[in-house]
Amino acid sequence: MATISYLTTVKFDFGAIMELAGALQSFGIARPMIVTDRGVRAVGLVDRAEAAMKMPAAAIFEDTPTNPTERAARAALQLFRDNRCDGIVAIGGGSPIDLAKACALMATHDGPLGQYAAVEGGIARITADMPPVIAVPTTAGTGAEVGRAAIVILDDGRKLGLVSPYLFPKMAICDPELTLGLPPKLTAATGMDALTHCVETYLANAVNPPADAIALDGLARCGASLERATQDGQDRGARWNMMMAALEGALAFQKGLGAVHAMSHALGGLENLSLHHGTLNAVLLPTVLRFNADAVGHKYPRILAALGLPEDADLARTIEDLNRRLDMPASLSAMGVTEGVLDRTAELAAKDHTNATNPKAANADDYRRLLREAL
Repeated sequence: MATISYLTTVKFDFGAIMELAGALQSFGIARPMIVTDRGVRAVGLVDRAEAAMKMPAAAIFEDTPTNPTERAARAALQLFRDNRCDGIVAIGGGSPIDLAKACALMATHDGPLGQYAAVEGGIARITADMPPVIAVPTTAGTGAEVGRAAIVILDDGRKLGLVSPYLFPKMAICDPELTLGLPPKLTAATGMDALTHCVETYLANAVNPPADAIALDGLARCGASLERATQDGQDRGARWNMMMAALEGALAFQKGLGAVHAMSHALGGLENLSLHHGTLNAVLLPTVLRFNADAVGHKYPRILAALGLPEDADLARTIEDLNRRLDMPASLSAMGVTEGVLDRTAELAAKDHTNATNPKAANADDYRRLLREAL
């Protein structure tokens, strides 16, 4: 059992879910609300968590949408207040965990969520005064359990990041056992999310050698385990390594992300489409790698080496080949994205907080071109 204190405390190993009761006690949570989604609850993972908590949840919010929204956060907050809850246990992928963070923020911070978005100067408005959140991931992708951001679709339709060191969950309980039943397509999509996080954080223009080292280790784990976990969901070693890779990608978030996320955040807010974040990242990554190629110096060969591939290979083509083997969509149009949304998406991408740390400067015109190439 590894106990890691980096940005939040992590309990990591098969069986780590049994640490949940002690975590509640440590943070003085007597009336926890569980935030999850219907799919996670349907497969019995909420029941397993409640058994490990050694107390019933005071409330369960299971209506987390595919992409968390301000509206859903308000609904969760009402349930939290109605049941006099004093802490949140988030169980699921990135959406329930991000929704739990947003709910905790709204419990003690007045006004609409938009004023707390990073691009609206909201970082300084977020204080430490909020109920504790314990995160229990059931996928190996977003790393939201150790991330300082919550990505939420606001009432005005923008998908923005709420970013603050106070949004880190108080504890992450990472049990690869909870991912053994994940279907192949979701394993692949969330795994590509983790891989993209490691790539983008490593390429980000900030200087942070520890984050670089963490990202490269995560890439090595993805290279060795992503296809294995997709092909054999019961491969315990592959599941362990993919959950660690997802965690590592998010540990490196403090260095920043880049153009892939700027576009995937903007596309994720489209009103008439429910686009999976990890799948978007997989589709967009090759196009962005080609765009950034002349601005990254020696870094592509190091990424390829971490993935166990020849250092002179074409990295963008390597990712495209991996996407094909994982049965990812070949383009944005295959996901239902149309030409008509590209202009607004490009404008939003240029304003996204992740754009600032892309290794090559990108404006709205660049994003229009990149989106058309990925279409």
